[in-house]
Amino acid sequence: MNESMTTMRELRQAAGLSQEKLAELAGTSQPQINKLETGQRKMTVDWAVKLAGPLGVEPTALLGLDASAIPPAAGRPARPALPPLLRTTPAAPAPAAPAASMPVRAAARGGGDQEMFLEDGPIDWIARPDYLKNARDPYAMYVVGESMMPRFRPAQLLHVNPHKPPAPGAGVVVVKLNKAVLVKEFVRRSTDAVILREYRPADREFAVPLEELDTLHTVVGLQEP
Repeated sequence: MNESMTTMRELRQAAGLSQEKLAELAGTSQPQINKLETGQRKMTVDWAVKLAGPLGVEPTALLGLDASAIPPAAGRPARPALPPLLRTTPAAPAPAAPAASMPVRAAARGGGDQEMFLEDGPIDWIARPDYLKNARDPYAMYVVGESMMPRFRPAQLLHVNPHKPPAPGAGVVVVKLNKAVLVKEFVRRSTDAVILREYRPADREFAVPLEELDTLHTVVGLQEP
C-alpha cells in the first residue's frame, strides 16, 4: 500500500467515527461503508457527496483517493495494472466550489441503460436556486436523449434534491449498481422493485429490481439550455 496516500478508512478514523456512525450520518449501511473502504465498491460522485459532510472534507478529496491505496477484499485477487498504452489520462482537477453553489454532475442519457460519464468529479458549479438554498447535497445533471420528451428535453439541466422522497409522478434520477443512469418518472414502489415510466419510443411502465438499485433521487426543478 502507498503509505503517503490517505485512505477512506484513515479519513473516517481521523473524524472519530466508527463505520456504523458514518453509515448513520450518511444515510447508508455499515456494510456499504466497509465495501467502500476495502475497494469492493467504487467511490463515485454520489458516494463522495454523501460522505464528505460527515467526514469533514470536500467531495473532491474523496474522489481523489487512489484505488491502489486500498487493499483488495479478502479472497479476491488484486486488479492487474494496465499496460502503459492502456492507461487512461488522469482527469483534470475539478473546478473549485464557489459559495452558495451546487455541483453539476455527470450527464445522464434518457434512453436505455447508459453509463454515467465523468464519474471522477463535478464538471461545473452553478448557483443554488432559492428552493434548494437549505437543502443538503443538491446537485444538477444534464439530460441527453429523448425518452422523457416532452417533459425533459436534451440539454436541459435538472435540479436534484437527493434527500426528498419521490411522490408518484415526480421526475427521478435513478442510478443502478452497475452505474447505469436513468432519468424517468416515478410511479410507485413495490415490495421488490421501483416502478418507473418513460414516454418514448413508447409510453410504458417498467420495473427496476431493488437488488439492482443504488440510488433514487428526486428532480425538483430544471433549467433551460
